[in-house]
Amino acid sequence: MNKETMIAIPADPNDPEDRDVSVAALERGLMGRRVRQLRNRLGLSQEAFARTYGIPLASIRQYEIGRYMPPPAVRAYLKVIAAEPEAAARAVADAA
Repeated sequence: MNKETMIAIPADPNDPEDRDVSVAALERGLMGRRVRQLRNRLGLSQEAFARTYGIPLASIRQYEIGRYMPPPAVRAYLKVIAAEPEAAARAVADAA
């Protein structure tokens, strides 16, 4: 089985609108929460975060709502931003 088909949270049988949550969806949601928390810790809007760190705004939005998991390179970059936000911002500004 893959993470998209493995159920992390089963649907509530008493709620006809509820759905199962896959392991992959749960992981995407938790990553989205971490992205949002990082952005909020830095005091940046989605637009400002995207501009400051050179990540497309549409991608930030998709990550935060858990629609997509950031690719491994972006996840590594987010760790760099979390550890050294000013240095990461300078590197992006210098490259522009």
